[in-house]
Amino acid sequence: QVQLVESGGGLVQAGGSLRLTCVASGYMFRGKAQGWFRQAPGKQREFVAEIAGGGARTYADAVKGRFTISRDSAKNTLFLQMNALKPEDTPVYYCTGSGNWGQGTQVTVST
Repeated sequence: QVQLVESGGGLVQAGGSLRLTCVASGYMFRGKAQGWFRQAPGKQREFVAEIAGGGARTYADAVKGRFTISRDSAKNTLFLQMNALKPEDTPVYYCTGSGNWGQGTQVTVST
C-alpha cells in the first residue's frame, strides 16, 4: 500500500521560510517523478513544482526563484524549500508521485 505523508507546514510571517517534507512508504522514488501541488479553499488544485526521474526541476511561475524542490531517493523523501513566502502561498500543500497523493499540510502566511 502506497502512503505519502507530508509535514512541515505551519504559520509563518510574510518573507519567512518553511521546508515541507513528504515521506513515502510502499513506493520507490528512484527513476520516477514527484511533485508538489497546492489548493486553496474553493479553488482548483494547482501545480507548484516537479522533479523528474532524471532530476530535472520544473516550477510554476508564481514560485520560481523562491521555492526549491529536492528529494532523497534513498530515503523516499521529497522536500519543498519555500523562501520569501507571500500571503498567496497560504493553501494546503500536497505531494504526489505516480498518481498517489498525500493528505496535505497547511501553510499559512501572515502579513
